[in-house]
Amino acid sequence: MIPEEKIRSLLSRNVEEVIEKDHLEHALRSGKKLRIKFGIDPTSPDLHLGHAVALNKLKEFQDLGHKVVLLIGDFTARIGDPSGRSETRKPLIEKEIKKNMGEYLSHAGKILNLKKTEVAYNSSWFAKEGIEQFVQLAMAGTFQQVLRRADFKKRIDADQDITFLELLYPLFQGYDSVKIKADVELGGTDQTFNLLMGRRIQRHFGMKEQDVMTVPILEGLDGVKKMSKSIGNYIGLSESPESMFGKIMSIPDGLVKKYFLLCTELEPDVVDRLAGSLPPKELKERLGFEIVKKYHSVHAANAAQENFEKIFSRKEIPENIPALRIAAKNLAAMDLSMETGLFKSKSEARRLIEQGGFEYDNTVIKDPQAMLAIKSNAVLRVGKKNFFRT
Repeated sequence: MIPEEKIRSLLSRNVEEVIEKDHLEHALRSGKKLRIKFGIDPTSPDLHLGHAVALNKLKEFQDLGHKVVLLIGDFTARIGDPSGRSETRKPLIEKEIKKNMGEYLSHAGKILNLKKTEVAYNSSWFAKEGIEQFVQLAMAGTFQQVLRRADFKKRIDADQDITFLELLYPLFQGYDSVKIKADVELGGTDQTFNLLMGRRIQRHFGMKEQDVMTVPILEGLDGVKKMSKSIGNYIGLSESPESMFGKIMSIPDGLVKKYFLLCTELEPDVVDRLAGSLPPKELKERLGFEIVKKYHSVHAANAAQENFEKIFSRKEIPENIPALRIAAKNLAAMDLSMETGLFKSKSEARRLIEQGGFEYDNTVIKDPQAMLAIKSNAVLRVGKKNFFRT
């Protein structure tokens, strides 16, 4: 029998809503081994702390002996989930999808026990089943029902296009639940419509409806928008300890407690005690330590904190900074900045230089076209925390 406190924690900690809670609670007490589904579309190469909120809840189910099913949406990624989008998501080609999902399992393995995890790819059925099954699926939902969702209503009011593929996306996600026989599906609160559609489609195909559990949305580094690779406000699970710690130190103070609750193993009463006793900087440092420790090690967390102190508090140059191979003897500041690989465009590099974020050989350069004599072993700083040697 599962201890009562385990069931209470599973159903309440970092959980927004459970549908149907009484039914799921009864199933958990019965000792039945449930199939718990969580789907991720490989629209970017990295899993981040936002994904980890649901993955940590999956791990709770897994630790209690239930079967976790990680659904990789390599077919639905070609459409793009419209949830929370103010515009049509750019479709991905097969090459991009394969590249993106190359490291997904290793990232998920930082939280889940992959040996006990069932991994499914929805291309394995969508690529094989014919038009007859598609017609059956299309009969499971209604046009009016899909258009009532809030994000579509906003786009209609703004006279923005909605493609038929986007209208079908919730049906495809719901059909995944049919194929893997999900008893429970997890997702963020922005996924509620899609998760409920899974119940409807299971019912249409004569199956018992899955229970639904939603977890909170984690805001990104900007403190406003959902953590997202496409926005650039994310902290990746595979990032280096130094990068992870540095990004955590940049989150708004108002989000620190939420990050503690959603991203660390600390109990809520411990978080309350820390929040009430530590000044903001020390509290954020403790947060950075806990998160880096979780995804790397205690040693890595200590080293990352020391490295941060060197750079930002003591203004020291970190050790083992990467070297750039520059053949030219003279190079414009903007061209040198592009050699670092940090910028997607020259306009982005120009903006940072003009704002004073470019320093070479102990001199701040604000003219993007300034010609620099490339010196051996000179230090280049780009932004606050990116260092290179030439």
